[in-house]
Amino acid sequence: MTKNRRNRAWYGKLDKDGFIHRSWMKNQGFPDHVFDGRPVIGICNTWSELTPCNSGLRDLAEGVKRGVWEAGGFPVEFPVMSLGETQMKPTAMLFRNLLAMDVEESIRAYGMDGVVLLGGCDKTTPGQLMGAASVDLPAIVVSSGPMLNGKWQGKDIGSGTDVWKFSEAVRAGEMTLKDFMAAESGMSRSKGVCMTMGTASTMASLVEAMGMSLPTNAALPAVDARRMALAHLTGRRIVEMVEEDLRPSKVMTRAALENAILANAAVGGSTNAVVHLLAIAGRVGVDLTLKDFEIGSDIPLLVNCMPSGKYLMEDFCYAGGMPVVLKALSAHLRKAMTVMGKDISAYAEGAECWNRDVIRPFADPVKPAAGIRVLKGNLAPDGAIVKPSAATPALLEHEGVAHVFESIEDMKTNIDREDLPVTAETILVLKGCGPKGYPGMPEVGNMPIPRALVKQGVRDMIRISDGRMSGTAFGTVILHVSPEAQVGGTLALVKTGDRIRVSAKAGVLELLVSDAELAARRTAWVPEESPYTRGYAKLYIDHVLQADRGADLDFLVGKDTRPVTRESH
Repeated sequence: MTKNRRNRAWYGKLDKDGFIHRSWMKNQGFPDHVFDGRPVIGICNTWSELTPCNSGLRDLAEGVKRGVWEAGGFPVEFPVMSLGETQMKPTAMLFRNLLAMDVEESIRAYGMDGVVLLGGCDKTTPGQLMGAASVDLPAIVVSSGPMLNGKWQGKDIGSGTDVWKFSEAVRAGEMTLKDFMAAESGMSRSKGVCMTMGTASTMASLVEAMGMSLPTNAALPAVDARRMALAHLTGRRIVEMVEEDLRPSKVMTRAALENAILANAAVGGSTNAVVHLLAIAGRVGVDLTLKDFEIGSDIPLLVNCMPSGKYLMEDFCYAGGMPVVLKALSAHLRKAMTVMGKDISAYAEGAECWNRDVIRPFADPVKPAAGIRVLKGNLAPDGAIVKPSAATPALLEHEGVAHVFESIEDMKTNIDREDLPVTAETILVLKGCGPKGYPGMPEVGNMPIPRALVKQGVRDMIRISDGRMSGTAFGTVILHVSPEAQVGGTLALVKTGDRIRVSAKAGVLELLVSDAELAARRTAWVPEESPYTRGYAKLYIDHVLQADRGADLDFLVGKDTRPVTRESH
């Protein structure tokens, strides 16, 4: 092979530097001929036993390698930081940008020509896409896939979604602690990500809708042999992509990002997709804003999966998966290149739906107009979001009195007080959970319903915060309020007893307090001093952007595709 590929600057030189690069690789048993100029394919693996969702990626890497070898490439697997949403404190989101840095610099520093991104758990997929986009070498995704359906007492139960329901039932005295603990083992029965349409499955679905994976990537269960076959095919395809010089900048265009927004509405996807798509757009140089998410606001909910519906990802797979959804959306999708080298419409070719209760037609959706709603007003000058498909319709147009929690500790200490002065009409407000304030913007926006109200049968009320919520969660929860309280956003000035007006239809989030009163409160406001004085957390706090800009670090936005010319010896 004679092509002047990138890897030749490592493995093609007949000098001391070439000797070093080749010789030390040969200690793994690689023969001379694999350094003949064939494409070197990096396999970027977020496998970790501390990230249960990604625990199957070690096996999938072997499938990718088989495909790379078959296509005449040279596969090399490398690790990057793994973000376990269910295991990390204070929140995995704090480290998404650190993963993106790890991915970007690993791809840049090593002699690869293309990369396969193996991710799954919520923040791994966007973090990997962000990093790969900033280097802009040919890249493709293989997701870890969802777990098998949860099972308990003869019925299906869903990751996260049923945790919230069961937890409230225990607090209400409707479920025993013994039953609650028994459900724990039945919920997670195999390797893979949440089998509800949580953030992990949402991002896998959007990756497919953006054309950054092969078709069927989103829904095949983690333990299904077809996912291993998909990994093999992906290994073959990345070698072809290197030959074609098909890079993320040619795939993750504005059109592809808009297709992801449309798909997110149709699948009832996570609110976290908003902050991740904004960050990815910043890396590829697309000027995506919160306003752009309104293109999905009238798209109906087609996928009947928890938390917005009743089925799970295994059912979604057997019903036909994302190809069926993309076929249903065909009249709305933008023309966009994919990693297959074809328009996104090719992903829907031959798609058939095998269960119309799981994937509904446009004419008979689960819910109409299901896309994310963007809210603005004096309480959120730069925007906030709400997910109508997971909300109580009557609460999407509401005015009520605020009860304010100044911090997560304040909320946890007082939420179960029997004398908490709240009613079902009260609007709960939580401060200090934004990117800088927590830090990391955790999934705590879906605050528990106060115990006194749970006992009365209340299961939803309006909750407002500058934090996020799990994609598996549900309720009338207003999230990502920007600017956040920690930087002096209006949220910082809200007091218990203030009235707040919410209108999802009009896109309004208003604090009904006079400008003069707000000005006086702002003058008296003193920001809380951060306890983080060193390390990555300080770097993050000093440089993280607000939620409406994707919560990336300011100095990471954009890309750097310059070749590395200096040697290490």
